Amino acid sequence: MFSGKQMKEISPYTLDKYIYSRYIDIMAVEDSTDLVVLSMLAEGPMYGYAISREVSARSGGRLRLTPGVLYPLLKGMETEGLVLTEWEEIKSDRADEEAGGRRRKWYRLSVKGRRRLEQRIAAMRAYRAIIDTFIGPAQEKEPTR
Repeated sequence: MFSGKQMKEISPYTLDKYIYSRYIDIMAVEDSTDLVVLSMLAEGPMYGYAISREVSARSGGRLRLTPGVLYPLLKGMETEGLVLTEWEEIKSDRADEEAGGRRRKWYRLSVKGRRRLEQRIAAMRAYRAIIDTFIGPAQEKEPTR
């Protein structure tokens, strides 16, 4: 952020402005994470690792949902009734018949979750429309020949 010397040279207004801008950046990412996860689950049931892998693949690696972000988010969504869960036992081909397998938790969108997704999509589109009035809509690249 700022070194000790820089801290002495900047005004409180500048520091507040910096902190606020970082807060906005962080909030924009956090606010979109639930939209991304709900959108993935709208396509069908998934388990956590599959969600993380698909989000990374679709974003070209630009968006990564680490376990420390994804699983608390999914737990919160479950608590709110936005997702429904089901456990599955996975057995390795090499495991003994009697040995138990590992457990995998599947997540699927509830009716309440689908409504929340629709609200979040509408809110995001409205927000983008407002921002576009300032920066203009994204320009499509002309194909190179």
